[in-house]
Amino acid sequence: MHIDMDAFFAAVEEKRDPSLCGKPVVIGGRGNPSQRGVVSTANYEARKYGIHSAMPLRTAFKLCPSAVFLPVDYEAYAAASQEFKSILLNVTPLMENAGIDEAFLDISALSQNTEIIAAQIKAGIKEKTGLTCSIGVAGNKLLAKIASDMQKPDGLTIIEENDIAEKLWPLPIRKLYGIGPKTESHLKSMGVETIGQLADLPLEILIEHFGESYGQYLYEASRGIDESEVITHWEPKSVSRETTFQEDVRNWQVIARTLAELTKEVVADLQDDEYRARTVTIKIRFSDFQTLTRAKTMAGHTDSEEEIRKAAFACLRRVELKKRVRLIGVRATNLEKK
Repeated sequence: MHIDMDAFFAAVEEKRDPSLCGKPVVIGGRGNPSQRGVVSTANYEARKYGIHSAMPLRTAFKLCPSAVFLPVDYEAYAAASQEFKSILLNVTPLMENAGIDEAFLDISALSQNTEIIAAQIKAGIKEKTGLTCSIGVAGNKLLAKIASDMQKPDGLTIIEENDIAEKLWPLPIRKLYGIGPKTESHLKSMGVETIGQLADLPLEILIEHFGESYGQYLYEASRGIDESEVITHWEPKSVSRETTFQEDVRNWQVIARTLAELTKEVVADLQDDEYRARTVTIKIRFSDFQTLTRAKTMAGHTDSEEEIRKAAFACLRRVELKKRVRLIGVRATNLEKK
């Protein structure tokens, strides 16, 4: 099963302010469409205007000036996420946390009817959070994720093995997980518009165009084949924070202060999750969108704010700040558990 909350951030906001219901609501950045920022979530009313995730807030405002724009309240969404996932863990401990608003469940060992399990999950989430979700059910994670998007909001879609030709193959290729705009454009130039047309291509052709690994993936995924397991526990590979300035910055003190604040947040995350890091990387994006990274590997693993901050500033000293800075970020990698 893939459980996907419906317009999650916007739904949380509507629950705590019912006057928003029925209005186009856009969540993103600081909630000010005249400032920099991108759409995190738009409710279904806003999506009717063509607004979607990752769209600049200014563009969203042009599409729908009457929309209600709200800032991201991550703490509220994280709390609601924990609530709905506690319902899922009551169904089975075999849950993969796939993001703040989605999760996979392995229900293969459960004896109950699939529709009954889905109904119980929906009712439990509605009762505990007041929110709705859409559920996809299939023999593997790939198809379950595609299925959960087919009947939004508050949908339930089941894809059996013999449904692939009817339910999967007519879909546009972009609906296949792992296909981005570049691959979509390449496939369309080959005359491939649907997943079914992709499934008709020989493996050799796909490998020729996309390489061995990705070509093999496209070949199998277009046929509904996916062997990946539900991962109930995973180790993070990195901890990072970044911020985009509202106006491009040239003042070194502002840049330095922001770097120190981001480093403090990264260290807090490391300490909360009981990890130490050995490598620190900073990212600088200039006003012309040139992006540089600089990394420093320390002598040993640490979660000391002072040591990690020193490493971050050592990286900063290796960047020529001759242009205005648009974005700055800090990432800690090479992690070990305490």
